[in-house]
Amino acid sequence: MSDIYYKTVKQITNVLLFVEGVKDAAYSELVDVELADGSKVTGQVLDTRDGLAIVQSFGETRGMDISNTRVRFQGHTAELSVSTDMLGRVFDGMGRPRDGGPEIFGEKRDIVGSAINPYARQQPSEFIQTGISTIDGMNTLVRGQKLPIFSASGLPHNRLAAQIARQAKLLNSDEGFSVVFGGIGINSEEANFFRSEFEETGALERSVMFINLSSEPSMERIILPRLVLTAAEYLAYEQDMHVLVILTDMTNYAEALREISAAREEVPGRRGYPGYMYTDLASIYERAGRIRGRKGSITQLPILTMPSDDITHPIPDLTGYITEGQIVLSRELYRKNIYPNVDVLLSLSRLMNQGIGKGATREDHRGVADQLFASYSRGKEVRSLTEIVGEEALSAKDRKFLDVADRFEKELVNQGYFEDRSIEKTLDIGWDILSSIDKTEIKRIKDEFIAKYGKWDGKR
Repeated sequence: MSDIYYKTVKQITNVLLFVEGVKDAAYSELVDVELADGSKVTGQVLDTRDGLAIVQSFGETRGMDISNTRVRFQGHTAELSVSTDMLGRVFDGMGRPRDGGPEIFGEKRDIVGSAINPYARQQPSEFIQTGISTIDGMNTLVRGQKLPIFSASGLPHNRLAAQIARQAKLLNSDEGFSVVFGGIGINSEEANFFRSEFEETGALERSVMFINLSSEPSMERIILPRLVLTAAEYLAYEQDMHVLVILTDMTNYAEALREISAAREEVPGRRGYPGYMYTDLASIYERAGRIRGRKGSITQLPILTMPSDDITHPIPDLTGYITEGQIVLSRELYRKNIYPNVDVLLSLSRLMNQGIGKGATREDHRGVADQLFASYSRGKEVRSLTEIVGEEALSAKDRKFLDVADRFEKELVNQGYFEDRSIEKTLDIGWDILSSIDKTEIKRIKDEFIAKYGKWDGKR
């Protein structure tokens, strides 16, 4: 760390400082900016050329004056000290203790991390039981997957994330998940909710929390996901832990990225977001996975709120390209007081087939899920038709599918916040719902499974 202070700030614009006479500043190097009153603000080098270093301040530049502002270059990029002592602790968006505890003294790691060699990647394949039927039964999560939750303002995505963090486990194994949680630009109410949930359920003992509040510098929102994943990589690949990473809200991250891009006067892309947002998001999401020869794994559940409930917005759109599916929350189901309000028809898990079936969940899993998708979809079509012609005009067959749609939402989708359902119970509920229609309509399940698990009991 250099002890040289530069008093050669020639210009301050918005959150940028232009420092002259700097010969050896490195790209992304951290700096200390000291004001005339002795207070300090952290910054980062955005560009360096011909002795000029352009520094972005993480805090307010208001009150800084050119003649009395000093800049010290730290000689390294952003780093995080990693240790198993991090478990049970809460940190801020720069990796500093937020819980009043001591600093972590351990090996320092660059927060950018190292890309996983594609050849060394192991295919995700082990079923993760979240205890939530709409995920376990219909859009299965597997170990090492990145499966985002697409939500919207006012929907209970935080409750869903907390429930998953509390209940997630590997089936037929006593190995649980350590949780690394990242709150990106969340408000105090959300931060208190997650802290109290983790503390009251005992999950904090096996968790690491990083929280950046909405009132804190936006630059910390860019750094925080990388702190989270650096801690997760240490726990997973060096301490052989299974790590569940929860990041909320990635929309706040993207907004911070757009804000900083505008401050740099970069050419904007779609809706003002930088053209490199896809690459930037990929540098976060692609840090999930499993590595051959390593016992640990990183499973990601990033949460984003879709602006104006628009799933085609650049943030969910680009996220969908990078990740392996999505869990979409429905405002319509929320209005019906159904929790968790997961829209299974819009949701998708691209790795579902690799984590289900005989020896993983149950042999009838794929068929039951497909039949429920088809029957629920048809039931919703009948429901829409009913709004036009009335229920009296429906055929007996259509009424049965309408009943399936209603039962699917009330019995399978809807469940309690503390209800931890096994995959067997979820599939049994599915069979019970399917018994509302004639057996002749069951066309996506093998006859042997119908005979073994079916609940028609003499019905057609």
